[in-house]
Amino acid sequence: MQAVLRRLQLGSGVVLLVYLFLHLLNHALGIWSLELAGRGLVVALWIWRSTPGTITLYGAAALHFALALRTIYARRHWALPLAEWVRLWAGLSLPLLLIRHAVTTRLASSLYGFEPDYERVVTLLLTSGTQGLQLALLAPGWIHGCLGLWFRLRHFPWALRIKPLLVACVVLLPLLSAAGFIRMMRTIEARNTVLAAVDPKLVAHQLTLNAWRHDLVSFYLFLIAGTFVAGQLRNGIERRRLRKSSLSM
Repeated sequence: MQAVLRRLQLGSGVVLLVYLFLHLLNHALGIWSLELAGRGLVVALWIWRSTPGTITLYGAAALHFALALRTIYARRHWALPLAEWVRLWAGLSLPLLLIRHAVTTRLASSLYGFEPDYERVVTLLLTSGTQGLQLALLAPGWIHGCLGLWFRLRHFPWALRIKPLLVACVVLLPLLSAAGFIRMMRTIEARNTVLAAVDPKLVAHQLTLNAWRHDLVSFYLFLIAGTFVAGQLRNGIERRRLRKSSLSM
């Protein structure tokens, strides 16, 4: 059973890592032009908005999160190496990105007909002042996925041989993505002395979308905190049971 769970964790993690890779690569295309990044976005939307893509992405996210909750609940101690703490912190930040993505693009599209393109999305981020948050949420998820994959690959000699190349890719892609995103922001600001108005469909339903985002984030944090507390209670009960059994012997 443990081997099956590890395979499920690896498989779902790889799906999310591919999603992040394409997301970062798409932003990096903005270094060349906003139009090229827009064409990349069309391809990404075609992949992830198809029925197989939707089931794969959100199914992998739900499975990976469920397995993470199981790990939090089952953990007996929290004396972890630094790399594990970094991976845990980065991994728990990834659903925050997915929640924002699901509400701002997918839910807004399904409920209100908002069709995202980079000019609309970047304008929305600029006018709301959350462009820095968008960049900050991508990097931790990427770090978590790369560390998790490396923990599986480091036992193979070929992986050790190409480790410098892998490290370079892990570091460079988020930097190129940030550079591309900043370039797109500069392009949009240069085209418009005054930023274009945000899509009226989003403005009309912004409070509803914000409520969805707030409720989903609160529920997510509640699940993590509740799972941690339940695990600690279970550990405390087990320790008391062991003490009683040792005293009775």
